[in-house]
Amino acid sequence: MAEDFHVRTVLPLCFWWLSALLAGAAPPAVAPAWPPPPAEPCIVYVRELADDRDIGAKPPFLTRLAHTITGIGSKARSLNRPFGLSLDAAGNLVVTDTGAGAVCYLDLARKQWLRWTAVGDRRFVSPVAAVHQGKTFYAADTAWGEVVAFDEKGRQQFEITNGLAHPAGLALLGDRLVIVDSELHQVVECDLQGRFISKFGQRGGGPGEFNFPTHVAVDDRRQIYVTDALNCRIQVFTADGQFVRMFGSAGDAPGHFSRPKGVATDRVGHLYVVDAVFGNVQIFDDSGRLLLDFGEGGSAPGQFWLPNAIAINARNEIYVTDGYNHRLQEFRYTGRE
Repeated sequence: MAEDFHVRTVLPLCFWWLSALLAGAAPPAVAPAWPPPPAEPCIVYVRELADDRDIGAKPPFLTRLAHTITGIGSKARSLNRPFGLSLDAAGNLVVTDTGAGAVCYLDLARKQWLRWTAVGDRRFVSPVAAVHQGKTFYAADTAWGEVVAFDEKGRQQFEITNGLAHPAGLALLGDRLVIVDSELHQVVECDLQGRFISKFGQRGGGPGEFNFPTHVAVDDRRQIYVTDALNCRIQVFTADGQFVRMFGSAGDAPGHFSRPKGVATDRVGHLYVVDAVFGNVQIFDDSGRLLLDFGEGGSAPGQFWLPNAIAINARNEIYVTDGYNHRLQEFRYTGRE
């Protein structure tokens, strides 16, 4: 398979490069891929998303005219320090930007970039997670100590404060909202109107216990994945909060964690975990066995500077927030093992 890949891909690229040089043209950039050639790639880099131009959005004509005349552009539709990330049912991205104190909605189909820095008359201070369901956006602001629900015009619908101290992660589970509270070391479940349903977890190192949990995700089987940050592991629960399994431990070797952050699953059942210190994403099978890792520290395509959150759509397109590089990066799982 490796020799076939070399013949079909590498040799034609070499001939193209040589002919391009003779013709005076620049050779094409080769997108990063993991594992690297000559192996068949499992993960390939696609693009970065840093501002509205990257999704094909255009500001109104008068705004563009003003920018042309003054030479001054707007940063309202660009990312400062993207942190939280989720995908809605339509495959659009919800991003929290802690550097700008904003929540952004990237409508990829309509090529629109919406942005809110306040709900009602309250400005966001530290929005760390957000999700979208129907006509409602839910955002967790750790400085407020609550989750606020608002509509597309930024009008508050309700707030969730009861039983929360430091909400850090959000996920949708059918008709439930799953909230991770890092200060209380627990997971809270509410309905979509903010009414309390249940909670589980307490501080500790045993199964079902947490030490500053930060991120949460759900899969197609309605399992809940929680990043148990300072225990350096991922814990898995049923939709009702029953402990299923856990994996991971502190260490600097592949398969271990230093500062685990965002977690997500693809449609094949692989589990992806972002590590902010390693500057990479590790991919595990359902039993917790490491399959592959991709990324490294840096600012080039496929490199990260304090990555945090991850989201994967139905086409196995992978999005990662790359905070201090002021961008999201998009990758694709090719379907190969």
